[in-house]
Amino acid sequence: MVSDYRAEDFDEVLAVINDAAAAYKGVIPADCWHEPYMSAVDLQGEIDSGVSFKVICDQENSIVGVMGAQPVQDVLLIRHAYVRTATRRCGIGSKLIFDIQKGTTSSILVGTWSAATWAINFYKGHGFKVQDYVRTRDLLKKYWSVPERQAKQSVVLVHQS
Repeated sequence: MVSDYRAEDFDEVLAVINDAAAAYKGVIPADCWHEPYMSAVDLQGEIDSGVSFKVICDQENSIVGVMGAQPVQDVLLIRHAYVRTATRRCGIGSKLIFDIQKGTTSSILVGTWSAATWAINFYKGHGFKVQDYVRTRDLLKKYWSVPERQAKQSVVLVHQS
């Protein structure tokens, strides 16, 4: 069952993010990878900036997937979507994205590393369209604040509601 993030979920959400983000190691440019992928300070900063997380738990009530959403201007951004390595390909990401989609009438945008083909294919399978390089750059500048190095290595996908 998908539920809203609670403050007591913080450590477990952080653990899910860093477990799942290990998939990027060796795939994204080495100068963009760091350990941990997300620090506790960074996660708290995301929450403080308006990212609302949804979580999904397994039968033992452990969080196995997280997906953040952040309204920015006229769109909803999907932020920090991760599923524990051990529970991938079980429909967890789909449940999370469906929950976020049902709650909005705005266009939904997600940015990811262009080398993360598994993530791109996941979003395409849920009706998102990959934007070309120029449109990606424009959307990143308008809706996100990412370093130039990351922007050059990213792609944006859009789902029209």
